[in-house]
Amino acid sequence: MDFLKRKGIDLSWRTYVITALSFMALGLFSSLIIGLIIRTIGEQLARFEFLGLLSVFLTEMGVLAMGLMGPAIGVAVAYGLKAPRLVLFAAVVSGAAGAQLGGPAGAFVSALLSTEIGKLVSKETKVDIIVTPFVTITVGFFVANFIGPVIQSGMTQFGSLVMWATEQQPFLMGILVATLMGLALTAPISSAAIAIMLELEGIAAGAATVGCAAQMVGFAVSSYRENGVSGLMALGIGTSMLQVPNIVKNPLILVPPTVAGICLAPFATIVFQMVNNPAGAGMGTSGFVGQIMTFTAMGFSWNIFFIILFLHILGPAIISLIVSEWFRKMKLIKPGDMKIEQ
Repeated sequence: MDFLKRKGIDLSWRTYVITALSFMALGLFSSLIIGLIIRTIGEQLARFEFLGLLSVFLTEMGVLAMGLMGPAIGVAVAYGLKAPRLVLFAAVVSGAAGAQLGGPAGAFVSALLSTEIGKLVSKETKVDIIVTPFVTITVGFFVANFIGPVIQSGMTQFGSLVMWATEQQPFLMGILVATLMGLALTAPISSAAIAIMLELEGIAAGAATVGCAAQMVGFAVSSYRENGVSGLMALGIGTSMLQVPNIVKNPLILVPPTVAGICLAPFATIVFQMVNNPAGAGMGTSGFVGQIMTFTAMGFSWNIFFIILFLHILGPAIISLIVSEWFRKMKLIKPGDMKIEQ
């Protein structure tokens, strides 16, 4: 154990599920998600002839960024695990191999295992410049070939099951998906990474987006008296994860945004039949990616715009505020319970 500690390896659930997955999400956002946004903008600009060159430029740039998802995940995971420089750079190849053979889940597992094994051999020989990247890349390629595809297949099948179940039981499953994905977004794990690895789309993704948006907007509005405009922005278009320390102190503050997601999910799945894609399903209102991806999946129209406004912003804000004020009157939420440190 002393050797592992010296190598910076912490065999814990927090390291691999929370830290590594969160950094994977950063890699996804820096490649696949932002690339998809750029490509979508480029495709929309194609409607205007005088913006033809700009449209082509943005579309090609977006496609390039999306294609570099694997390397981005590799370096992000390695950085999150505090890998030495040679391991960090070699993890780019591990992530690329994992993505090519096993999708996002394959890239994550390949980067994770190759980084940890690479850290074990780093600076242990006089030819470190050869041994460390060789071992890191070899492990990454092995995992990409034999483990990544199995994990990706399992994740995809589970995602397909969730989507099928949501289509069969849109009321109950819509509520379940919205609640679980919303809680995952607020918890110190990555709902975005989960949605992409599950390849969540269709009405299940639409419900997930509502649940995630409810957490962010709900916390932003219900804590406005304590956090002001800066808190409204940080929680509403940043991340509701900022409330985790307060949730530990008083778990009841989690109830208002969760209730909002539960109430609105059936409207998304049954009434409006909202859909989304994997890149937007777990993002909520963070950078308005969930809303942009909804337009990408459903097309832009004023009807869709007002539905999004109701389900993703106004609805969660109103319901969360009503429930939180009721909880305050009952003394279940006290002044300062939702104050965040910025």
